[in-house]
Amino acid sequence: MTTTTLAVLVPLLPFLGAVAGLLLGRTVPGLVRPLAVLPTLAALVIAVLVAARHGGGADIDSATELTPTGSVPIELALHIDGFAALVAVLVGVVASCVQIYSTGYLRDDPRYPSYAALVSLFTSAMLLVVYSGDLMVLLVGWEIMGICSYFLVGHYWETPEARAASLKAFLVTKLGDVPFLIGLFALAVDAGSFRITTILAKVADGGLDHPTLIALLLLAGVAGKSAQFPLHTWLPDAMAGPTPVSALIHAATMVAAGVYFVARLLPVFAASSAALVVLAVMAAVTMAGSALAALAQDDIKRVLAYSTIGQLGYLTGALAVGDRGAAVFHLLSHGAFKALLFLGAGVIIHAAGTNSLAAMSRMKGLRDRVPDAFWTMTVALLALAAIPPFSGFFSKEAVLGAAEHAATGHSETAPTAAGWIVLVAGLVTALLTAAYATRLWLLAFNGQGPAAPDHGRQPITMTAVLWVLAVPSLAFGLTVGVLPDWFDGHSLTPTLTTSVLGTGLALVGGLVTYGAWRHTTALAVRHPMGAVAVDAGADGGLVEAEAIATHTPAYGDVAAAHDPADPGRLLLGPLHRHAAVGFHLDALYAALFVRPVQAAARLVRFLDREVVDTYVRGAGTAPRWLGAAVRRAQTGNVQTYLSALLAGTVVLAVAAVLVATVGA
Repeated sequence: MTTTTLAVLVPLLPFLGAVAGLLLGRTVPGLVRPLAVLPTLAALVIAVLVAARHGGGADIDSATELTPTGSVPIELALHIDGFAALVAVLVGVVASCVQIYSTGYLRDDPRYPSYAALVSLFTSAMLLVVYSGDLMVLLVGWEIMGICSYFLVGHYWETPEARAASLKAFLVTKLGDVPFLIGLFALAVDAGSFRITTILAKVADGGLDHPTLIALLLLAGVAGKSAQFPLHTWLPDAMAGPTPVSALIHAATMVAAGVYFVARLLPVFAASSAALVVLAVMAAVTMAGSALAALAQDDIKRVLAYSTIGQLGYLTGALAVGDRGAAVFHLLSHGAFKALLFLGAGVIIHAAGTNSLAAMSRMKGLRDRVPDAFWTMTVALLALAAIPPFSGFFSKEAVLGAAEHAATGHSETAPTAAGWIVLVAGLVTALLTAAYATRLWLLAFNGQGPAAPDHGRQPITMTAVLWVLAVPSLAFGLTVGVLPDWFDGHSLTPTLTTSVLGTGLALVGGLVTYGAWRHTTALAVRHPMGAVAVDAGADGGLVEAEAIATHTPAYGDVAAAHDPADPGRLLLGPLHRHAAVGFHLDALYAALFVRPVQAAARLVRFLDREVVDTYVRGAGTAPRWLGAAVRRAQTGNVQTYLSALLAGTVVLAVAAVLVATVGA
């Protein structure tokens, strides 16, 4: 079987599994789990085979014209380079782990068949984006992911938080997709094709007429899909969905799509220095702002959500300084340890019965209840904090090294300003990342107080995948010497300067947070606040615990607001209350956009109902009244008719005489 045929099967198998799951899920319940897991596993195996056949060598290209569309044809095209081959493997690994994990996590959920089918469709759409060689075909996968995220985030649709979060995610990403679509058409018109290889060849020849405009339009869509400032506010609220969905969205699909798109078409963005500077500023604000917000969150999933936003900032920062290899390296590394963090958080939530870190900090022995989650999440948090020799150290230092390279004027494409912006923001974020990672670990696993509630053992399907993902989180960085052959040939080896600075700042962040925790814990012992009541129902199962914990954010807010043992409050000081609510961006957007739009909608409704409908009703009422008046004259009496005829004749005669007299 040819490599092209195998590549076609990679997105096709999860799609067929999704269709079969939707059709047979209710009628043949025994097939639901095999249809969820086996097609995704098969797609992973084939993706590994495609990557092995590629071997970091020549790109794989194949195309057939999908439909004649005039001067700019749409083609069903594949374009697989080393980057795409490895990203497809990442998507397959994370999606397979999520599907296996979900069989235990949602084992009692009556909506599991539709959930599993949507996860398979989500996976298929992302794989289509990864392998697509035509921008219009890529757009299909791009939009399908948006639809799937709407349904998956709103899985617990009976709760208002889930409904609001799914609608917000859909609308914010669609807001970015409008200029994105315009940018795609503008790019196709300039290049004369939607084919990625043709566009890149045109850019290499300097053939784009409006590179800055096109790049900025495309960045709007990337900001929405990859949750970058200022369109990042949907991602923390998306935690209202099941935890496995969060792992899938944050690690391998949806948010990775925007970064992947920029990496795929990096020469288009590099053709405009202004676009790279804008991308660098966007990355810097995203990195630093999200790290500060993560340090103030009480909900464990919201901490990880803001962490994802910040790590995506590193990815866009690497692209802003023109290093696709560093961006892809961190994308692969981040996908492994972030999926592990979310799936581990799901185990902790089940064991604790709450999402609240403040509540967990008052539970003694939680780490003993979930030893698998404790050890694997420790590995993942060390990778997140970029502590050597874990994978996050190598990939994050590759980004900082690329920024240093651009800042010192050694980059041929990236402006020096972009390099300095990314480098400074990246170093500051390294310190803050270690701080919030340490805070999460201390509050979740070192609680003081009554023993943690016993909600039963977690299914083996939930704990086994944690160890699977712990392997790349620990050892993936060792591939740093091999990966350049799969990308652009640039060295990804960390530089001495950024390694010392980045690791030193990470250690400082971790040690300072530990010191703050010891101080605040001592204060809490001297001034006890009383235990936080936590009752998610010991016999309620995973679905009930998840629903209660996820959809009561006010509980976490209240706990954090009155918890003196939270080191984040000491570290942030008066900034804490602003960081806890995402620096009021939601309130700002509500004042600037949501309320004016709602007011305009109310005005339009008033005009439609009270003005337009008045004329419409009048147009129907006037003939009806006229008909009623005329109907009264139809008496059936011949004498009345003759009298009326005679009166009319007299009136006409008098009128004629008057007219003749006036005329004379």
